[in-house]
Amino acid sequence: MNMGEKMSENAHSPRSYWLVGASYNRTDDQMPRFLSEGIWENGYDDKYLDLVRSMQPGDRIAIKSSYTRKHNLPFDNRGNTVSVMAIKAIGTVTKNLNDGKRVEVTWVKQEPQREWYFYTHRGTIWRLAAGTGDWGVDGLIAFTFDGQTQDLDRWRNAPYWRERFGDGPVAQRFLWTEFYGAVAEKLLNFRTDRKPLIEGIHKIATKVPGLSYLQDKFADGTTGPLKDICPFTAMGTFNRSMTDTNRKAIAAEMATLLGVSEPVPDTFDGIPVLNNQKSWFFGSAAKRGEGDIDALWRVFAAAAEFVGSDIPEHRAELALAYDAATRVRGVKWNITTGLYWAHPWDFATLDLPSRSYIEDRLNLPVTQAGQKKTIDAKGYLALVDNLNSRFSEDDYPVHSFPELSLASWKFGDQKDAEPDKLDEASLADLNEAEDQQQGVIQPPPALEPYSVANILKDGCFLSQPEIERLLERLRTKKNLILQGPPGTGKTWIAKRLAYALIGEKDDTKIRAVQFHPNLSYEDFVRGWRPTGEGKLALTDGVFMEAIRAASKKSTSNFVVVIEEINRGNPAQIFGELLTLLEAGKRTPTEALELCYPDADGKRRPVHVPENLYVIGTMNIADRSLALVDLAFRRRFAFVTLEPKLGDAWRGWVIQHCGVDPNLVPEIEQRLSDLNQKIEQDLGAQFRIGHSYVTPNHRLELGATREWFAQVAETEIGPLLEEYWFDSPKTAKDALEKLIAGW
Repeated sequence: MNMGEKMSENAHSPRSYWLVGASYNRTDDQMPRFLSEGIWENGYDDKYLDLVRSMQPGDRIAIKSSYTRKHNLPFDNRGNTVSVMAIKAIGTVTKNLNDGKRVEVTWVKQEPQREWYFYTHRGTIWRLAAGTGDWGVDGLIAFTFDGQTQDLDRWRNAPYWRERFGDGPVAQRFLWTEFYGAVAEKLLNFRTDRKPLIEGIHKIATKVPGLSYLQDKFADGTTGPLKDICPFTAMGTFNRSMTDTNRKAIAAEMATLLGVSEPVPDTFDGIPVLNNQKSWFFGSAAKRGEGDIDALWRVFAAAAEFVGSDIPEHRAELALAYDAATRVRGVKWNITTGLYWAHPWDFATLDLPSRSYIEDRLNLPVTQAGQKKTIDAKGYLALVDNLNSRFSEDDYPVHSFPELSLASWKFGDQKDAEPDKLDEASLADLNEAEDQQQGVIQPPPALEPYSVANILKDGCFLSQPEIERLLERLRTKKNLILQGPPGTGKTWIAKRLAYALIGEKDDTKIRAVQFHPNLSYEDFVRGWRPTGEGKLALTDGVFMEAIRAASKKSTSNFVVVIEEINRGNPAQIFGELLTLLEAGKRTPTEALELCYPDADGKRRPVHVPENLYVIGTMNIADRSLALVDLAFRRRFAFVTLEPKLGDAWRGWVIQHCGVDPNLVPEIEQRLSDLNQKIEQDLGAQFRIGHSYVTPNHRLELGATREWFAQVAETEIGPLLEEYWFDSPKTAKDALEKLIAGW
């Protein structure tokens, strides 16, 4: 191809891909007019103008429509609502009138319209760019404009969707969401006539304990049964600090009243509950505004309309309704929890533990506005959008709003709820306490048991006896180093050994840190740190925090995981505590004073408790690292992990990663040949581990060759150049042999 042909091809290659809406004023479908006139038109005078002006001739464009569905899906959705995006017409932009309003398009109507699942967009205009390395975007472009099929298995098992739709046991944690969504859907039927709802709830109160708090206080000083109710307070009847038995009983009665067929949840993990002393979303009749309860119904209905919609007016209505609802006496942050109950996969709860987790763990600001110091609609919806975009990242700490809510309880120190303590008292006065009491609390979740069997199920390629040997060495020696070539899963196994040692998947009992040359004793154990006021204060590091936590709960095991332990100076970082790491010195009689006193100035001897374990990882192929101190080495058991290619690896990458089974033996042989060359020239510690050829997500059908080539060129190749830094030709030849004929 000559230069002129290349320029011509580039001139006609689409610069951008656009997915656009065709509905004005909520429901007015403009698509027939667009197709007949050969145009697409922006229906707004004050929005999307710059985006429309940026559309170029040659760009591809498609008309979309987003909605949700529960039935007649090409996969098992387990009763969950699924986001759907219909592709109704596709075309090519031929001319831009540069008014921010209109472009000319050659259209082809899609008959029948094609449906794309999971990955949708609420905006009227969605701009996509190909070739960014985002498999989701590339897949959607290929589906929309090239007629390719959607790899539903990969999408179902992607981080954001696997809880609801994916394969394996991970999909079983939040089954309660089906019931809550069904309750919210049925409650909408009572928006204009609440009398049957409140009467039905009072009838339930005569059969099941726990609802006597629904007594109102009127302007004349008398009290009596509540005469009106909002949907959030209705859902709150089984979301208060009470025993699970009571919650299930009330939930079952509510299901019967509403006509909900979904089963009542067995567990309520990840669900914040109302404080028993503040269980209404509005004030008593004596102080209630005339439109307060209507305002709460309005935001409830607006949220239901917003979910799955790509019509801008739905978002605008939700924003208006949300801000109006926050002005209701007693609402504040509770409104976010109510929205989360109704639509747990679409809205974040911003109870105190969740706000702390979002700000301190996820490093996202939770902005507060107005006199009530709560979050307004603009800030809340922006935060929800931001979190939704991050949930799809494989290495993000959480991948959904239910998982975030559950993680927030584990993240901080929570006070135990006091079930049923105040259920039999009239709480009309207590519900007036708007600012003095915390409206929503987090009950402790049931933790997932974890054992050697779970390690194997998660995808470990070691045998059961090998894993049991690692655990036995950890229990006996108290301190374990996992060493080996790069890519042998040292960090992955370290965390799962910690879970198995603890006996359950409890992240609150694990502290993780990565050593590096600049890490000091002051960072790891105790030292002076600057405060927000510009002063210095003595602060405990990760290891002292772990010691204190383990000392408080002697019946539980705690683990400190140290990645790349030999990148720092372990003997210097541990200081005097290095001596106390030894298994035989884990008693108070061996306690030593630290270099720095406690925060109050007193020096108290410290010992490493018996129930605190240390797991470190070490890359023995890194020639920039010094050998660890012999005194340090004596206190640890060292186990070398090898590259694990074989039956377990083959079965996993085929079944769980979508690697082409016809190519798996070839990949295994090529990596084995490379490792044999590396071992001969450099030594066994420089071999390439199996993690390099184990995808961390499911591959699309037919993508195995491209995936392996990218791994070889961008991950293994640079490593080989580092290995044979003094012989670039050897590194180049090894890479070429790895991908020869591929």
